[in-house]
Amino acid sequence: MAKEKEKTEAKKAAPGKLKLQPLGDRVVVEREDSEVRTAGGIYLPDTAKEKPTRGKVVSVGNGRLLEDGKRSPLQVKVGDRVLFTSYAGEQFKVGEQELLLMHESDILAIIE
Repeated sequence: MAKEKEKTEAKKAAPGKLKLQPLGDRVVVEREDSEVRTAGGIYLPDTAKEKPTRGKVVSVGNGRLLEDGKRSPLQVKVGDRVLFTSYAGEQFKVGEQELLLMHESDILAIIE
């Protein structure tokens, strides 16, 4: 009976429907695709591409815990396009989707 329940729950948590809730002041970002062609028209292989430093916020935590026990609200929100350092955060995969988990302080700017 318990095994049947686990199988049902595994089906519900399909890769595209997995919900990520980062903790504290962490943010989940999806990197934008990098350019595959230079200005001169030369196509670059994956090994020659630089890591993109722009992305879209997919999920945000509930804020940094302050000394008085309250939470500091985050400056970014889901859907914001952001600029961050090229080696910011920890990269991980959910299904075929590659995401980054980083602290809000790793984000340099919001792109409007």
